Amino acid sequence: MNAEPADQIRLLDVQDLDVRLQQLAHKRRSLPEHAEIESLTKDLTQLRDLLVAAQTEESDTAREQTKAEQDVDQVRQRAVRDQQRLDSGAVTSPKDLENLQREIVSLAKRQGDLEDVVLEVMERRESAQERVTELTGRVSSVQSKIDDATARRDAAVETLDGDEATVTKEREVIAGAIPADLLKLYDKLRQQQNGVGAAKLYQRTCQGCRQELSITDINEIRAAAPSTVVRCENCGRILVRTSESGL
Repeated sequence: MNAEPADQIRLLDVQDLDVRLQQLAHKRRSLPEHAEIESLTKDLTQLRDLLVAAQTEESDTAREQTKAEQDVDQVRQRAVRDQQRLDSGAVTSPKDLENLQREIVSLAKRQGDLEDVVLEVMERRESAQERVTELTGRVSSVQSKIDDATARRDAAVETLDGDEATVTKEREVIAGAIPADLLKLYDKLRQQQNGVGAAKLYQRTCQGCRQELSITDINEIRAAAPSTVVRCENCGRILVRTSESGL
């Protein structure tokens, strides 16, 4: 393949821009905010699960407290009725009086036991409420951190997108001046050679694979016409000759 030396030189400019685009893409993928958001999101998921569990416990104890308080109220009302019967003198039979008094004592004990249950449930509910409050605060805090990291990531990505657009436009302009067959070969080699399709021959060394060419290869390149597109015998990349090639 033949191409004007100036067009071959332009390949190096395109190569530099392609490397820049690769660097920008790598930087976008490697933004520290990505890992930060991922880690915080995992924390947030765990905290939300804990919060749901705490809210469920608080809800359960609230129902349990309501049921216990209703039981206390029922016993209290029954004790009040029994006491009213006793005070009214309507019960005159000694046996009925004894049974009524025994029931009042039993109800008092039952009420005391149920009130202890209410207190125990209230303590558990208060503990659950405190847990809900704590976890709600932690969820809010982590969410704020995620929002902040997301904003920083989006700002960084926006800057990188701008840089990429500028570099891409510059590449289009330079690549547009390179013969299609030469550019096609370059793009093909770039895909095969980890993003580097053309390299400068500097002091008899290929800057693509960093290997010094043999005397035989140097002599062949020296004998080639300036318009001949030469390739590195070691890596196969296009070798671009300049005044620094050492030929």
